[in-house]
Amino acid sequence: MAQTGYPHGRFRYKVEIDGLDAGGFSEVTGFDASIDVMEYREGDDVTTPRKIPGLKKYGNITLRQGLVDSMVMYDWLMEGVNGAVDRKTITITLLDEAEAPCASWQVINAWPMHYTAPDFNATSSEVAIESMEIAHEGMTRTQ
Repeated sequence: MAQTGYPHGRFRYKVEIDGLDAGGFSEVTGFDASIDVMEYREGDDVTTPRKIPGLKKYGNITLRQGLVDSMVMYDWLMEGVNGAVDRKTITITLLDEAEAPCASWQVINAWPMHYTAPDFNATSSEVAIESMEIAHEGMTRTQ
């Protein structure tokens, strides 16, 4: 008999890059996978076209965090801007109420492709948020 329970909240998680804690992120979005569909029909087919799996694609991941003194993420991007792109493994782990891992995804061959500095506004009382868009070549749910 399958065990049932309450679904996990999406607000408690951690992000690691090559096994190192990457700091706190307020939002992680966009990691998904899809398979293109190719349609094929032969000349004498009178039925609907056959559907054949095509290219596998992975969406870019966007990491958002409050601006802190650490420049680790920015420096990773600048390495690629100034030379060779450094591909890393990113692990995104969902935590339960006791902060124990309950689900985990591993993103392979990840590298930063876009950085956005915070917007500034003297009349606002919001946290300065920077974001980094990450391209990658695969995603696996490991837990």
